[in-house]
Amino acid sequence: MMIEIETVDFEKMGGLIACVVQDIETRTVLMVGFQNKEALAKSLAINKVTFFSRTKNRLWTKGEESGNFLEIKEAHIDCDKDAVLFLVKAPKETCHLKTFSCFDKH
Repeated sequence: MMIEIETVDFEKMGGLIACVVQDIETRTVLMVGFQNKEALAKSLAINKVTFFSRTKNRLWTKGEESGNFLEIKEAHIDCDKDAVLFLVKAPKETCHLKTFSCFDKH
């Protein structure tokens, strides 16, 4: 799980990078969010996915209210160094609408 934060390109999207979260067992894409440098650093430090909320203008760790944390098992940076992929151990409910994936039919 080696990502060198200083090599990540946060400038392309005004200080943010895309963050894709995928279940390590099923390979289902669970959710997509955004991270700033601080959110990426916290995610890697605590081994739980942390995003930067553009609407609330703050960090939030997925599961901080629901208890449905996304435990990082692997972390990868893309070839352009402006997106991260986390493979996680996921709870039964990842989405706030009580589904496994935010991409499930609603």
